[in-house]
Amino acid sequence: MKVNKILVSQPKPASDKSPYFDIARKYGVTIDFKQFIKVESVSSKEFRQQKVTILDHTAIVFTSRHAIDHFFNLCVELRVNVPETMKYFCVSEQIALYIQKYVQYRKRKIFFGDNGKMDGLLPLMVKHKNEKYFVPLSSVHNDEITAMLDKHNLQHSEAVMYRTVSHIFEPGELDGYDMMIFFSPSGIVSLEENLPEFNQGDMQIACFGPATAAAIKEAGLRLDLEAPTAEAPSMTMALEQYLAKNNK
Repeated sequence: MKVNKILVSQPKPASDKSPYFDIARKYGVTIDFKQFIKVESVSSKEFRQQKVTILDHTAIVFTSRHAIDHFFNLCVELRVNVPETMKYFCVSEQIALYIQKYVQYRKRKIFFGDNGKMDGLLPLMVKHKNEKYFVPLSSVHNDEITAMLDKHNLQHSEAVMYRTVSHIFEPGELDGYDMMIFFSPSGIVSLEENLPEFNQGDMQIACFGPATAAAIKEAGLRLDLEAPTAEAPSMTMALEQYLAKNNK
């Protein structure tokens, strides 16, 4: 089936240099961008119910920019004044630099791992074994971080500070597309919530990542295009190959 109109379940790229715009011009297709999910802070009441006191800790562990945003936003709502002595441990340098949005960046109190994952940050945390660590979490998480910190006898506590929720679309807003592209299982949940009687028919569904692919199949939907692959490590490369083959 020829694809003429594509919906990408992500924010519109800030730059016109995005490969999506090149694909649209090259193959004469329309590509729209709509976020199927959004991230929001838990309420101050919900946080308090977890019985965790932020100021009982001497260091915060950040695994994402979302964690930083919602930690500091909740601190304002809770009227918690984070002391200048607080230390921050981040899984990557990019996340560490993002803290500048909220606090003055000082090398002596901001640390980051070397591979963007917790196992790359853990050696630094072990060197500071006397710290009391607090880990802001998403409502969707596993116990991997807790297990790692327990294994190394690090003092720590965790609390949910933000969650992913479905964006609610207006009636008819998702109509008329030949293909939808998803990047997370949460996007599939949002699709089901917005269109509970969704009948895929000729609609092409594409996705990035094995977890998203599994969610699509579990929802009883047909997966027509999956990335990454050896030939197409990115979603845009996979999409271009698909259009080159099907939109002749």
